[in-house]
Amino acid sequence: MSKIRAPRNRTITLSEKEKELYTGDLIKIAEPVQVSVITNRIANQDVFQAAEFLPDSFADLLVLDPPYNLNKTFNSSAFKKTSIEQYAAWFESLLEKLLPALKKNASVYVCSEWFTSTAIHLVLEKFLNVRNRITWEREKGRGAKRNWKNASEDIWFATVSDDYVFNLEDVKLKRKVLAPYTNSNGQPKDWEKTEKGSFRITHPSNLWNDITVPFWSMPENTDHPTQKPEKLLAKLILASTNKGDFVFDPFMGTGSSIVTAKKLQRNFFGIELEKEYCLLAAKRLALAENDKTIQGYSSGVFYERNTLNFQNKSADMI
Repeated sequence: MSKIRAPRNRTITLSEKEKELYTGDLIKIAEPVQVSVITNRIANQDVFQAAEFLPDSFADLLVLDPPYNLNKTFNSSAFKKTSIEQYAAWFESLLEKLLPALKKNASVYVCSEWFTSTAIHLVLEKFLNVRNRITWEREKGRGAKRNWKNASEDIWFATVSDDYVFNLEDVKLKRKVLAPYTNSNGQPKDWEKTEKGSFRITHPSNLWNDITVPFWSMPENTDHPTQKPEKLLAKLILASTNKGDFVFDPFMGTGSSIVTAKKLQRNFFGIELEKEYCLLAAKRLALAENDKTIQGYSSGVFYERNTLNFQNKSADMI
């Protein structure tokens, strides 16, 4: 039975007609292919199978959001928690399959939960230059009676070489000024006074507490249990690619990475095992033809949570 949703619920769903329509947008790779075959496409298959046939050196950015080392069900498939050692071995076998797809100046971001984050770090160090660990405060998660509430995730940043893209000016954050200092002439010091308040443009840090998990009233929301926000992907894509570059996501889920890449004028290729998620991603790509907005990002600037009221007024949380 289909879910009964509240009138203001904007979760993206699929009709039977849409499922039939978007099925034609999906591909499967069963032999070596040229880059043109996978450019701006979605492959509905297992990543280990597809990796055998990918072209070499096509990706400027690899976004890896693999199943976390948790007991989790993704539509018709499930992932079972294993030991840290077993998960590390699985992740290493995956990374080795994907490395040939990377250009010499490519960047890699890997999402992880806290339990196996250190294992991800050690595996990345074997093959890449680890640059940083981003901590994303999700502001969501179950409380615990005998432990701290788990409300954060790690995102490891690595590069193939010392020659890599990092567009600092494209990922600065616009923050409210709580202590508006002035200089000797009474003029704002490192901040700007506007009709909507006083703001300062700041450098991005590796602590992200300005991004909301997609929820029912946001137009990007789907029923995927671990969907990443477009705002989060926008930071990664803008920082580590230029327009026209190629974003590769082999665990794309419902397509936040490839949809954001499209909105930001990058090429993309996504792989996903679950057909339902592929179809949702295809629908989101179609919607992005007419809607290029990314919640929390406007006029080339990222805003803090709750400080930008978007024109569609779908949600105040950004």
